[in-house]
Amino acid sequence: MAPRVTRTGTVRPQGGGWELAIWYLMRLTGLGLFVTALAHFIIVHFIYDPSLQTAKWITDERWGNIAWRTVDWLMLTFVVFHAFMGLRSVVQDYTKGGTRTVLTMALYLGAFVVFAMGTIAVATLNFPVKP
Repeated sequence: MAPRVTRTGTVRPQGGGWELAIWYLMRLTGLGLFVTALAHFIIVHFIYDPSLQTAKWITDERWGNIAWRTVDWLMLTFVVFHAFMGLRSVVQDYTKGGTRTVLTMALYLGAFVVFAMGTIAVATLNFPVKP
């Protein structure tokens, strides 16, 4: 059976399971990153005047709003998953055996640590939260 090739020329994993889920999630997180990063850029650089953005503005307006924190946490989630699963693909392509296993587990641990630190930062900073 020939491998399934998508319209972009990439090969979709055969069968189902974990590899197919990662394949789809990489595409979804890429789309999510495009939307959240573009929205962030437009809002911070065009809607609000960058010359007026101070630390006080960030604490009061940006991080003082639960919606902003949620969007920032979503962007963190997309970035961490997309980046570390991309690195996982590189490790899977260029290593084998025990080295592959050790590097893959190190990537998973690194992704968990970065995600946990980012989540703690977004969730626990004591700014005046507005509904």
